[in-house]
Amino acid sequence: MEFPIYAAPSGLELIFTVVLTAAASYFLGCFNGAVIVSKYILRDDVRTHGSGNAGLTNFYRTFGGGLTLVVILCDVLKAVIAVLLGSWQFGGLFLVGKYWAGLFCLLGHMFPCMFKFKGGKGILSGGTIAIMIDWRIALVVWGGFLLLTVLTRYVSLGSLWAGASFPFATWACYPDPVIVILGFLCGGLVVWQHRANIRRLLSGTESKFSLHHKKEGGS
Repeated sequence: MEFPIYAAPSGLELIFTVVLTAAASYFLGCFNGAVIVSKYILRDDVRTHGSGNAGLTNFYRTFGGGLTLVVILCDVLKAVIAVLLGSWQFGGLFLVGKYWAGLFCLLGHMFPCMFKFKGGKGILSGGTIAIMIDWRIALVVWGGFLLLTVLTRYVSLGSLWAGASFPFATWACYPDPVIVILGFLCGGLVVWQHRANIRRLLSGTESKFSLHHKKEGGS
């Protein structure tokens, strides 16, 4: 779905659009599903368990159950709203708007001001952003993620592929300097958030994914 292509903002209007979209997308990203559900519904903050990460994998490993679907819905919806907002606000520069909004939604998810800047790693929200931007990019990101996760049972390995492949898929589809830079910033954030997983993968101590939830370290 695309909004009608209005004239691209310029001058002060562009500055206002850039700042407003960044702020709105960041605060949307701050609504971290894993933290909200665990802290305010289950009364047991997910960040005190397992890897200490406020992400879907750690939530499922710790709590399991139907509330995992609520976490998924929350993290998907906020990314959808942010990208649609960016597309609409930027008018004729709608593609730049999608990436810009996606970047700040990820920042909000990873570093939420309302939760002491301790959030998730951005895989579910980032994957949703990829789908909202371009199905070809999403195919590269999600295809590699699912294949690596299924074959190795390391969610973190699939996540690293998702983050690393996003900017290169962006480059292949949209070889525009601004868009490519935004793509590398988005993908780089995801990879950076998985730096502890990289160390565990290299040392052979990374936890493998299991359908049976349990409290343990991991992605």
